Amino acid sequence: MARNMLIGQSGGPTVAINASLSGAIKRGMSSEQIGAVYGTKAGIEGILNDNIIPLEPYLTSEMDFSLLEHTPAMALGSCRYKLPELSQGREVYEKVLAVFHKYDIGYFFYIGGNDSMDTVKKLSAYFREIGEDIKVVGIPKTIDNDLACTDHTPGFGSAAKYVATSILEITRDSNVYDMESITIVEIMGRNAGWLTAASALARLGGTSAPHLIYLPEAPFDTERFVQDFKSFTGKVQNLIIAVSEGIRFADGSYVAEANAQTDVFGHKYLSGVGKVLENIVRERSDCKVRSVELNVLQRCAVHIGAETDIQEASKIGEAAVNFALEGKTGIMAVMNRVSNRPYLIEYGYRDVNEIANVERKVPREWINEQGNDVTEEMVEYLRPLILGEAQQYMENGLPKHFTFAPIEYYPEEK
Repeated sequence: MARNMLIGQSGGPTVAINASLSGAIKRGMSSEQIGAVYGTKAGIEGILNDNIIPLEPYLTSEMDFSLLEHTPAMALGSCRYKLPELSQGREVYEKVLAVFHKYDIGYFFYIGGNDSMDTVKKLSAYFREIGEDIKVVGIPKTIDNDLACTDHTPGFGSAAKYVATSILEITRDSNVYDMESITIVEIMGRNAGWLTAASALARLGGTSAPHLIYLPEAPFDTERFVQDFKSFTGKVQNLIIAVSEGIRFADGSYVAEANAQTDVFGHKYLSGVGKVLENIVRERSDCKVRSVELNVLQRCAVHIGAETDIQEASKIGEAAVNFALEGKTGIMAVMNRVSNRPYLIEYGYRDVNEIANVERKVPREWINEQGNDVTEEMVEYLRPLILGEAQQYMENGLPKHFTFAPIEYYPEEK
């Protein structure tokens, strides 16, 4: 007998997370093993609040699916809710189970990053413990690219493309003035420098920028930084520096520590490191200096999205459903790279216990010895992920986006 499917999204938004949603929904709707396909609004919080909606009425044509795939952020909404340990909050799990029973859910898919995989881990373990046959599968996403066991994460390629493009444009802006300047570009990433490393792709566009790149994986030293930027004096008129928001000193403290606040998962909200470095440059040189923080703009810039990213996100959503239909649970779908040239990947899965709460960082050997740039191996890894231009749907001169706005729905008509 067919069981119903439930899917949700969690964590921070990306260009490609709705493509994974689309791929999973389409596969679920085509399977005879799956009955109705539901979505939870605002992730786990939506389940706890019984904010569940049927998805089939919204997706009745290929155009609907394509528009959803090319809409940034989360069409179903997101949350930052952390499931308690079972021993400390069994009633929460029982509430989730009651909602699953109400909608006869046999398959649950959660699209998200490290903390979302923690939810997949805990729910799948709970269902196993009580003998409940509900398959729980994680679908990866994060612009930070810091999920373990997968070559890269959907959403990262498009964000990387945005970062590289922004560096190119900032370089063009800086070069119009016949005067020395230093521009510091602060890029997201917390403890993993993948996204900041992607700034090196700007060099493929015919510029030497960024001239310096600082990642969290290499300890930051203020005096060495001063030596680094001063070494370009008289050689580069407009110096561009890319820096990760999460760079640290050798003792492990964040350079932007004084400005950091903490979220519910214990992670620090980091911002302001660009301003910290700007002040250092201003104090130690007479050069014009400014800092630019890309901030949330790098997350949902579908206008410069990578079509490779969108397509892979859709396919990994489809693959996740296939794995669940094969009986897999407590896993996350992953991408395994077969080759760089030609670029080929395969879809597989890994035990979510290997992934939840684990940060995948840039290998130290992909950072130069001085800790102020990345190697050619890093560039080779990054190059194929930004290929292709994402489809744009426009209306009234602006991007057109998909929405799960409330509609009338009569189950008996299905």
